[in-house]
Amino acid sequence: MGCFFSKKSKRKSSEAEERTPTTTTVETTNTSTAVPLGNNSEEAPKQYSWDKREKVDPKDYMLTGLKDVTVGRLPGKLNGQQFVIQECENCNIFVFDHSATITIDDCVNCRIVLGPVKGSVFFRDCKDIKCVVACQQFRTRDCKKMEVFLCCATQPIIESSTGMKFGCFQYYYPELAFHFKDAGLSIFNNNWSNIHDFTPVSGENNWSLLPEASAVLDSVPVPDPESEFKSVRVSADAVRSIVPLTKGGRRKASDESCLFVFFAGEYTTANARKLIDETTAKGFVLIQTKEVSMRPEDVKRVFQNNADDLVEWITKGPVIALELNGDGAVEACKSIANEVFSGTKVFVSDNKNTSSRDVDNFFNFADMQMGL
Repeated sequence: MGCFFSKKSKRKSSEAEERTPTTTTVETTNTSTAVPLGNNSEEAPKQYSWDKREKVDPKDYMLTGLKDVTVGRLPGKLNGQQFVIQECENCNIFVFDHSATITIDDCVNCRIVLGPVKGSVFFRDCKDIKCVVACQQFRTRDCKKMEVFLCCATQPIIESSTGMKFGCFQYYYPELAFHFKDAGLSIFNNNWSNIHDFTPVSGENNWSLLPEASAVLDSVPVPDPESEFKSVRVSADAVRSIVPLTKGGRRKASDESCLFVFFAGEYTTANARKLIDETTAKGFVLIQTKEVSMRPEDVKRVFQNNADDLVEWITKGPVIALELNGDGAVEACKSIANEVFSGTKVFVSDNKNTSSRDVDNFFNFADMQMGL
């Protein structure tokens, strides 16, 4: 690290040098008391910042060659590092922390829970896997028979994989919301059902969506009460899930959908959750959500006639948008907006004749913005 001096300190230093009397070197043959330069044993060796770092043991960041055990990592053990899982058989694996990337290779008949991953989760040469995953990117290659309850910020990709089934992420443990934030993931950006098959086979379907009633705990059990993870309070109840449960690409029950948008504020996330609770209690279905930043020109293109009133609000931060489906959704959402969110800046579709256009305009923009 460089050192910085003021002109004043430099000047004082030079003045001191000028006042220092000159000395004459006298040669002597007595060298018994001389200490060679740099070998003064009384001086402590210099310590650098990299010397003070805690040494990392690679074995702390991998699980290899395990069978018939419950293993993983507790909160705080990874703290954003990379992680590797390989050659495990019939194991229950719980990674209750955020990480940089995770690769899972050559695993068979395992149940896996992965806390939020800032980068990619890559399954390779795996078979009979049931898992709960939250990540920026999700990919499989040469895998067979997987059930994945997924939260993925980008489009999930499968390659040379068959028997793949996907459902919406539904999970909770106390530190999970903080881990999403640490991993830079939004709970509202979940493309779990928008699968891209890199190697499609004509006449066959390598992937499908799990039945709507599928429960996480039917596939991935809670940790064994005798294991080191017994202290982690886990829930797979959709109501408690950190990520909202969405219908995704499944067929909508009604032709009427409503767009509801919250503009940035102190309680935007809490307000979006409140809306979900209010509308689902009335029987409406959450189809999809997005959290995205907008520019003034985006506002004009998406909201059209309502843009002038909304432009100033996008400077405060990202917006959160929700599509709610069901007969009467538009009037119900307008009523909730007036009664529950009267002091909050929102956009709600005005009537059911134009609400589908509102939904398409916003989510097409959001998908383009996110490269989907």
